[in-house]
Amino acid sequence: MATGYVKSDLVTIFGGSGFVGRNVVRALAKRGYRVRVAVRRPDLAGFLQPLGAVGQIHAVQANIRNRASIDRAVAGSDAVVNLVGILYEAGKQSFDAVQAAGPAAIAAAAKAAGAGRFVQVSSIGADPGSPSHYARSKAAGEAGVLKAFPEAVILRPSIIFGPEDDFFNRFAAMARISPALPLIGGGHTRFQPVFVGDVAEAVALGVDGKAKPGTIYELGGPEIETFKALLERTLAETGRKRILAPLPFGLARIKASFLQLLPKPPLTVDQLRQLARDNVVSEAAIAEHRTLADLGIEPQAMGVILPTYLGRYRKAGQFSTPNGTAPEA
Repeated sequence: MATGYVKSDLVTIFGGSGFVGRNVVRALAKRGYRVRVAVRRPDLAGFLQPLGAVGQIHAVQANIRNRASIDRAVAGSDAVVNLVGILYEAGKQSFDAVQAAGPAAIAAAAKAAGAGRFVQVSSIGADPGSPSHYARSKAAGEAGVLKAFPEAVILRPSIIFGPEDDFFNRFAAMARISPALPLIGGGHTRFQPVFVGDVAEAVALGVDGKAKPGTIYELGGPEIETFKALLERTLAETGRKRILAPLPFGLARIKASFLQLLPKPPLTVDQLRQLARDNVVSEAAIAEHRTLADLGIEPQAMGVILPTYLGRYRKAGQFSTPNGTAPEA
């Protein structure tokens, strides 16, 4: 809930209606900011309004491939946040347009509009030399933001978990109907899942001006686990027993080459390139004090959060224990 007191400061959030976005909107509204949510379909963003006081949150139309709409969205903003990203390309929604050119255009518009702060949410793994087009476009977006808005704060989270996440929910749903889950590349890739609420708090601190300007922070939770261990954790939380079937990258690539032709592909060849690399906070970020801890945030553990939403995938539903029995009175 909002504080009841609304500041004069206006924050424009691009991509504020998504999984991470709604949590960022809540965090900023709670601080009392006026929040303008810039989305392609503002008529579908009405669900955000109850997160703040009356009139505190409103949505406007914007398309990051259209500079005029970006300029209109950032007009009068004290701070701007960009959360827009895609997992796969579709039509005009390409990695280069959305994750490379888009952030640079928003940052340039924010600077021209006189905004004092800019926060860009990127991704661990962003690398101009990566074999993944997704990762290269993320790196290009970061470079474009810092060129247009040198004081910007860049946040690179590992995979983000929470009630509407695309990782644990996907595999929990798959385990409902499939006798086996794929261990892509043998399941050895390491991840450092970070709670969406902690990412939202990091964004809010950037808007508050409490993050170091011109800095790239890497955000990870307190646990580093392999892909295999994360699937095992998902099965344990949902009370499912499934085969974890090793799927070598070569075979996975053949499968992905066909799956990526679907309108909403569950796996693409480019995603496999990302899965071939660990997704954890770097030693450099730790040494240079560019982590959640350095923002004053104590990250939430998966064991605290996952049971609050994976329970709905159990055989007897969310009010049963992982073994399928009703909890004791």
